[in-house]
Amino acid sequence: MGQDNLAAQKRASGGGGAGGLPTTTTANGRARTMLPRGRQINKTFNNIKITILCGFVTILVLRGTVGIGSLSSSDAEAVNQNLIEETNRILEEIRSDNEPDDPAESEINPNVTYSLGPKISNWNQERQVWLSQNPEFPNSVNGKPRILLLTGSPPGPCDNPIGDHYLLKAIKNKIDYCRIHGIEIVYNMAHLDKELAGYWAKLPMIRRLMLSHPEIEWIWWMDSDAMFTDMVFEIPLSKYDKHDLVIHGYPDLLFEQKSWIALNTGSFLFRNCQWSLDLLDAWAPMGPKGPIREEAGKILTANLKGRPAFEADDQSALIYLLLSQKDQWMDKVYVENQYYLHGYWAGLVDRYEEMMDKYHPGLGDERWPFVTHFVGCKPCGSYGDYPVEKCIRSMERAFNFADNQVLKLYGFGHRGLLSPKIKRIRNETVTPLEYVDQFDIRRPMHGNSGSRS
Repeated sequence: MGQDNLAAQKRASGGGGAGGLPTTTTANGRARTMLPRGRQINKTFNNIKITILCGFVTILVLRGTVGIGSLSSSDAEAVNQNLIEETNRILEEIRSDNEPDDPAESEINPNVTYSLGPKISNWNQERQVWLSQNPEFPNSVNGKPRILLLTGSPPGPCDNPIGDHYLLKAIKNKIDYCRIHGIEIVYNMAHLDKELAGYWAKLPMIRRLMLSHPEIEWIWWMDSDAMFTDMVFEIPLSKYDKHDLVIHGYPDLLFEQKSWIALNTGSFLFRNCQWSLDLLDAWAPMGPKGPIREEAGKILTANLKGRPAFEADDQSALIYLLLSQKDQWMDKVYVENQYYLHGYWAGLVDRYEEMMDKYHPGLGDERWPFVTHFVGCKPCGSYGDYPVEKCIRSMERAFNFADNQVLKLYGFGHRGLLSPKIKRIRNETVTPLEYVDQFDIRRPMHGNSGSRS
């Protein structure tokens, strides 16, 4: 992907925090007071509302008992209906005010640094002890490091109903890839930390999975709006034996231009180790929503080339962290661009037919992209950087392009990249010359020509 395509990307989600920036917590890793003043006022107000409600109910009951005969049946029903509606309204308001996870309960002290949780300093040793004591949970399977793919979406339904449909297609796509390659997958729809909502929600989930699954060697985060489009390609993990973070990007954009799109956090891998926990601890303090995230956003915009003025995102924050603390982190970071761990969709989806004519799955690069990421589309939201129709059309093409590679195993295929219909493509009268590669992906040796480099 060229720099022109990179410059076209507008990503409203991103990267981490750095030292010296406005950040938040208490000793137990939470920036919360026991009972904020505003909360006390709300409780007092709720008590008053309950008292008024009780009085209102009492008056209506007395009225119904003493003078109900003077009311017509329709009037009495109307009174009762109003009573029910008013009761439900007040109780619903009280319940929402008393919601234990309500963000309004959080008061962030800007003088205290936010934390994902208690500090852990000996994870490598603890993990090795656990692995030795639990041989039934090895950190490698068939000679390959154990990988867990983590993805997810917000807890509620999409603003745009069709967005839920494409979230379903995207997770189906990821499940297919993981099934073929023996990768575990977790789809998260919960906010583990209300202060790290939105694009920051991945950080506490990654940390939680590292600590709860010591047998996992790599945690692989992938955004919900990214799809696998090369179902054969596998990440060359042996290439990263000396690295703990693998992320798609371009070193020249990172170190020379200090661009806010030099890296992309839509698809990256974290090794399960102490270094990764330390990086998460350094990354998270820009994430708490509210004044801290807003102030951190100003710092990121001032320091990263081309970044619009908006609140801190995880991608920009990670770039800033790696630039400002290069000596501390970069030795363990592999900036990958030899294949598309993240492939910007706008330059790819209209070339799928050309790819099918000339190339084949398993290349992973611009000839047959490993991942196609729909940056800026936001089909689940009510806004985006591109027209919804264009995004939906492109996502349909990407899904069918990938799905054909799976359906081909069973003798089916989509009629076209924009058609939801499928047809049989196997010639039942001819025994096709096929070979089975190491991934059990069957491809005819004749037919679709193209280099098999």
